[in-house]
Amino acid sequence: MIRAARGGDLPDQIYSLLVEEEDARVCRDIPDSACHEQPRAFILQLSAQTLTKIGDALTSSRLVLAWMLSALGSPAIFIALLVPLRESLSLMPQLFVAQFVREHAVRKMFWVWGSVVQGLALALMVPAVLLLRGFALGLVVVTLLAIFSLARGVCSVAAKDVLGKTISKSRRGRLSGLSASAAGAVTLAVAVLLLLFPGLAGQGSAGSASLFAVILGLAALLWLAAAAVYAAVPEVPGATEGGSNAIIEALRSLSLLRSDQQFRDFVIARMLLISSAFAIPYIVVLIQRAAEGQLLGFAALLLAEGAAGLLSAPFWGRWSDVGAHRVMAAAGALSVVVMSVALGLHWLLPETIGMVLVASLLLFGAAVAHQGARVGRKTYLVDMATSDNRAQYTAVSNTVIGLFLFSGAGLGVIDAVYGTASVLLFLALTGVLAVWRSLSLPSVSD
Repeated sequence: MIRAARGGDLPDQIYSLLVEEEDARVCRDIPDSACHEQPRAFILQLSAQTLTKIGDALTSSRLVLAWMLSALGSPAIFIALLVPLRESLSLMPQLFVAQFVREHAVRKMFWVWGSVVQGLALALMVPAVLLLRGFALGLVVVTLLAIFSLARGVCSVAAKDVLGKTISKSRRGRLSGLSASAAGAVTLAVAVLLLLFPGLAGQGSAGSASLFAVILGLAALLWLAAAAVYAAVPEVPGATEGGSNAIIEALRSLSLLRSDQQFRDFVIARMLLISSAFAIPYIVVLIQRAAEGQLLGFAALLLAEGAAGLLSAPFWGRWSDVGAHRVMAAAGALSVVVMSVALGLHWLLPETIGMVLVASLLLFGAAVAHQGARVGRKTYLVDMATSDNRAQYTAVSNTVIGLFLFSGAGLGVIDAVYGTASVLLFLALTGVLAVWRSLSLPSVSD
């Protein structure tokens, strides 16, 4: 059913400007009681997501935290744990959290308190960075990151449910795209700052520790500010029926993979799309080996990822609102192209892959593809689900993906036995399957 939201005030004017459409106040697939509050809900969720995405960029486990631990002398084992902990621990527990969240008619406070915990975890890293080094620092950071990731999982379950109740179809992908674009701009600014003042990222110095302390403290404040903003989201009460015990309900929810074919097909496509994320560090390995000592490092990676988010996220977001499964397919295809080009250069012109311009373009393309995969699959899941099953869909999907992420350890075996190029070849073939499975999904945008 399509309805029109009440407009005329400042939030409505800002909302109309952001969505840039004549039918900006049209409401679809949300409760009647939420319709006239949609502009305010959009702006508040956009603001909160932007704050946390900027924080994500400033505390990237793949770049910033890894660089920090390396610069401050922590053992490699802690650096290797960063990405699996941040990704898996934020996904796997969601299946058991979803039912508890569902038992509450208003769910935004789960996001609020989850963000508070994330902010506090980052804040506690600040004294650790200033006072500790080596093994002790690595142990504290990894422990706090585990707490951060568990709280992040609670936020994920609540966020998609609140989004589905407050923002209409054809607007959800745009919200994700705008927030990611803003975060990309901030990441770009940080990268430019580090390029202009390379001493800021010096190895192992007190100045380097102070820089990371400032970054972590700023990120903590961003999460606390996001919690305050999100608390004001005008969420309407939702259904609370379904299940008694959280664990029993979690196991029951797994039956969705057997009984719901469309959901099962989506989960399979999402699993295959992980190849776009797995590929990035292996592309970086090829670049570093070919560079023969050239410093591409921290600033160059931030620059490529920041530019990718800034330039591509709005495009992916708008396209997701009219065809999220096509965005998933396009992102998978772009990832395959980037991997193929990297492999071709590695085999035919190995010296060129280490050139700054070539390396930056490869990283930019890989980051754009990963951005599209994230925006597309998030929008598809929210649009496919209903208010009755959105929390369950989110929890089951994320738990399965969290478990699957551990398969990335097998790529290390392939790398050790057959080489990095073999890993990228395997991921490229997986990406082709991801494109096929994504295109086979039915449209959920109408």
